[in-house]
Amino acid sequence: MELLYGPIRDYAWGSRSAIAELQGRPVPSDGPEAELWLGAHPGAPAMVDRDGNRVSLVDLLVAEPDHWLGERVVDRFGTRLPFLMKVLAADAPLSLQAHPDAEQARAGHAADAARTDGHRNYVDPYHKPELLVAISPMEALCGFRDPAESAEVLAAFGVPALEPVVAALRGGPGGLREAVRLLLTWPAAERAGLVEAVVAADAAGPDAELARALAAGYPGDPGVLVALLLHHVRLEPGEAIWMPAGNLHAYLRGTGVEVMAASDNVLRGGLTPKHVDVEELLRVLRFEVLVDPVVAARPVAPGVVCWPVPVDDFALHRVTVDAATPQVRLPLPGPRVVLCRAGKLSVDDGAGVVALGPGQAAVGTAVAQPLVFAGEGEAFVATCGDH
Repeated sequence: MELLYGPIRDYAWGSRSAIAELQGRPVPSDGPEAELWLGAHPGAPAMVDRDGNRVSLVDLLVAEPDHWLGERVVDRFGTRLPFLMKVLAADAPLSLQAHPDAEQARAGHAADAARTDGHRNYVDPYHKPELLVAISPMEALCGFRDPAESAEVLAAFGVPALEPVVAALRGGPGGLREAVRLLLTWPAAERAGLVEAVVAADAAGPDAELARALAAGYPGDPGVLVALLLHHVRLEPGEAIWMPAGNLHAYLRGTGVEVMAASDNVLRGGLTPKHVDVEELLRVLRFEVLVDPVVAARPVAPGVVCWPVPVDDFALHRVTVDAATPQVRLPLPGPRVVLCRAGKLSVDDGAGVVALGPGQAAVGTAVAQPLVFAGEGEAFVATCGDH
């Protein structure tokens, strides 16, 4: 294993305490710190030490793909690390967003290359399923709930202008898609008035509170109302949510460890000043009820749990080393990225041992030796899946 140094993205919705506290730096930080990236995504690659300098992990993978990735991964994904691990720390809501499946990403990326308007929906040809595990209490919007339930929620505001949306939600097949289309294509001159009418309505309950909270940050944004069609999920530490392609979602607040396919393809659906391509979003979204977005941890060995997902781009495990389990052997094939969340740990992959404290990370090559954890603490391990 080698120490891995990840860049921090300073998006405006980021926390000024969560990542700094994790890494033992002064709080508050100088500015918002939204995401710590631990991987080889070309947008913000992590670094390793080489002869007194720091070198991009991307460059190392390109120079020695078989050493870093192994034949199995190169055959399946090419000379790139197919997953990206992040620490996500939100103090304000992210935009409503969805990600394409693999076929949509390939086709969309090719089509974007021919565009002349300068706009790009697809910055790469890859899909972007995501798994997020809370390490603090978190709130998120994820996946459509039953349209009949959403219809009752919107009707309870008593806003006459929403009656066509309520009727669409009650109208059976195709109604959910039509409701989203109506909200996102609402005449621009009338959007602010519609959202203000909902916020001012004499309605109570979590949905009304959510609408008011979102409208405070995004006044006049139709995403405030689209958000009411989604599950509002509250996660405790260790609970996870799985976001497959085509599911509309947004993280509202809290801190989590996220692992995803290494892509930056995002189609936005509101709660943002950025461009919303309604037509393309409607094409990518899956207008189906996501029954339960929460993924339970599955014990796989003493001190080890995972959150199973149906893709082979990534897998995520959590390792806990303590007095009851003073050493953990984890036989996962490389490449491997390890993040220490708490305590002090040593990690040995058979090629080298590193010592990690909170917020520190390490990367290992495609060696076949199990990871051996010792010390006392907790770590997350991202690898390729085995489906």
